[in-house]
Amino acid sequence: MTERTAVEELLRELSPQILGVLVRRYRDFAGAEDAVQEALLAAATQWPAEGLPSDPRGWLIAVAVRRLTDKWRSDEARRRREELGAVREPAAPPEVSEKDDSLSLLFLCCHPALTPGSAIPLTLRAVGGLTTAEIACAFLVPEATMAQRISRAKQRIKSSDVPFRMPAPAEWAERLRSVLHVLYLIFNEGYAPSTGADVARSALSGEAIRLTRALHGGLPDDPEVSGLLALMLLTDARRPARTGPNRELVPLAEQERALWDQALIAEGVALISAALPRGAVGDYQLQAAIAAVHDEAATAEDTDWPQILALYGLLERMTGNPMVALNRAVAAAMVDGPAAGLALLAGMDGRLAGHHRIDAARAHLLEMAGDVNGAIAHFRAAAGRTTSLAERTYLATKAARLGAIGT
Repeated sequence: MTERTAVEELLRELSPQILGVLVRRYRDFAGAEDAVQEALLAAATQWPAEGLPSDPRGWLIAVAVRRLTDKWRSDEARRRREELGAVREPAAPPEVSEKDDSLSLLFLCCHPALTPGSAIPLTLRAVGGLTTAEIACAFLVPEATMAQRISRAKQRIKSSDVPFRMPAPAEWAERLRSVLHVLYLIFNEGYAPSTGADVARSALSGEAIRLTRALHGGLPDDPEVSGLLALMLLTDARRPARTGPNRELVPLAEQERALWDQALIAEGVALISAALPRGAVGDYQLQAAIAAVHDEAATAEDTDWPQILALYGLLERMTGNPMVALNRAVAAAMVDGPAAGLALLAGMDGRLAGHHRIDAARAHLLEMAGDVNGAIAHFRAAAGRTTSLAERTYLATKAARLGAIGT
């Protein structure tokens, strides 16, 4: 690792901590973020040439505070706050506390007042340390569009006057649920992008894992936090086998399992094994348990489908999620035959009307049942409805191969 790379990694790690200090002390999210970005830029320029300061965190805080002070002094509106100057304007850099505000910042960015579309980019920007350009690239939108989305999210937080702190006991369940949901969505978008040609965006899923590890470090005894981290690790362990030699999508049943990351699997299994006995079981724990069953099977044929079917049954009763119901139908087909799965899918068209995944699932089950023409029709329908180019190519290729076999 080069010295410059080491500095970049250190800055990414420290970024949310410094932002958290400034937001907690001065309650100006937008101004604090601008000041922190300037401090990070100064460090990225100076540290590789001059060496690390003895206290990198304190150095960044002091520089960011100076930048924030300069901004207030030059702001025309500053004149209207003269009476508050002595209170708000720091006479000297604040005493550097060892408190890590990253978790508080994560909870602030994932406030329930924000939609996932706003909370995800804000979290990636403020806590993940990604640039607006990197986030825009990940979501395939122009940088200006993403900048506006992040700006609106910060304004929403400012207008809501949400205090910068960890949630009070009465708010805990809702706020933690929002944080977990946002991290889950970030991971899914990285592991299986909803749009574009890439099979995966590993930087995005990796950032979700990093943030969830940080959350788990602060809340090691929360079973759903452990469950979400386990789910991410067990799923990400398969990533090396999801892409073929021509960068095509490889489905789970066809993956070369020797390529799976056994260290991640072991860590994920240990996490979910420790979390499940702790009390009430949540949906992230159930999803992690399903992922563990898949990962512990030496071959696709060795998969314990009856256990997976039972777990999906519990998960469907808990969540009522139609995608869970769809996955349960596929598991039922693997246990009781394709007719059983198709019968369950028959009642789901209204709930998933127009979604490519129900066509894809029906196509796979029709192929299992030997209905080649029906499978081709549904593979083509699914290919026409997905916004992921990687999935579209896979589905269209399946239809073409079946067509070649049938002729």
